[in-house]
Amino acid sequence: MSDSPATPDVREIRDALANLPVSVLDLATVRPEEGVRATFEASVELARDAERWGYTRYWFAEHHNMDTVASSATAVLVGHVAGHTSTIRVGAGGVMLPNHSPLVIAEQFGTLETLYPGRIDLGLGRAPGGDLAMLRSLRREPSDSDRFPEDVAELQALLAPARPGQQVTATPGAGTEVPLYILGSSLFGARLAAAMGLPYAFASHFAPAALVEAVSTYRREYRPSERHPEPYVIAGLNVFAADTDEQAEELHRSALRSTVMRLARRDLSEADADAVLATPAGDQVRTMLRYSVVGAPQSIPQQVATFVAHAQANEVIVASNTPTAQTRHRSYELLAQALALGG
Repeated sequence: MSDSPATPDVREIRDALANLPVSVLDLATVRPEEGVRATFEASVELARDAERWGYTRYWFAEHHNMDTVASSATAVLVGHVAGHTSTIRVGAGGVMLPNHSPLVIAEQFGTLETLYPGRIDLGLGRAPGGDLAMLRSLRREPSDSDRFPEDVAELQALLAPARPGQQVTATPGAGTEVPLYILGSSLFGARLAAAMGLPYAFASHFAPAALVEAVSTYRREYRPSERHPEPYVIAGLNVFAADTDEQAEELHRSALRSTVMRLARRDLSEADADAVLATPAGDQVRTMLRYSVVGAPQSIPQQVATFVAHAQANEVIVASNTPTAQTRHRSYELLAQALALGG
C-alpha cells in the first residue's frame, strides 16, 4: 500500500466547500426558437429555484446590440427578478458605467435598494458592452472609459449619506449605500478595486488569461476600507453539468460552437463551427472557456475545489451557456446538489 495521502472522496471535498458562496450569472441569452419574452420567463424561473437551491446572488450583465443577449436594460431585469424572489441577492454583474451618468445609476439602484432592502448588488465594469456603432448610438466615445475611476468615486459618493451643502443628491439613492463591486479581466480593475477597498469580480469565465496575476495583485495591494476590511474575490466559472459525463461533454461542445458563431457574427452550421474548432482559431475559443467544470455530479466538487484554490476565490459566480433553457436549469440544479448548497 502506498504511503501517499489518500485522495479525498466527494463528501470530504464537498464539506471543504461547505461555506463557499456560489452565485448565478445570467446573460439573458435569447434562443431563436424561444424569443425574448420566454428568455425573461426562464430567468425568473431559474432565479426562484436558485434561491431555493441555496445560491447567494443572481446577477445580470449589461450588453448592447447583440441579437442573442437581452440583458441590455440591466436595472429593469434586476427589479423584475427581485420582485419575483424573496431572499436571494439580485444585481448587476455588471453595469458598464462609462455608458451612463453616475447620477442615473445611483437613482436606479437606489430605487431598487429602497424597494428590495438588503438584496441589491451593483457590479461596475469599464468596458462598453458593445461595439463602436453602439457607443455612437448611446452618444458615448471610447475615451469615456478613461473616467471610470472618477465615475466610480462619484457614484459611491451619491449612494452615501448626503452631506451638508451637497449640490446634487440622488433621490432615491443617497444613504442607500448599495454594495459596489469592481468587475474586470485585467490588472486595471484589480488595482482600482484594491485602491478603493472594494470587492473584485474577475471575468474568468470568458477572459481567463490574467486571472492569477490580477487576483494576486488585488490581494497584495488591497487597502482595507470601513465596509470591507478584507479583500474579497468573486471568480467567474463556466459549468456544464448533466446527468452523465457524455451529456455534459455535449453541452460543453455546444457552448464552444456557440462561441465560434458569436465571434463570427453570422450563422454557421454545426459542421462549420466544428471545422473552425479544429483550427488554431478553435484553440483560442477553447482558451476563452478554459475555466469550465464539465461532468456529472460526482465529478463536480473536485473540479470546483481545484478552481477555487487556483483563483484564490472567496466566491464563485457561474455561467452556464447551454443550448436550451431546460438544460441550463438542470445544470444549475445539479451543481447545487453536487455542492450541497442548500445544506
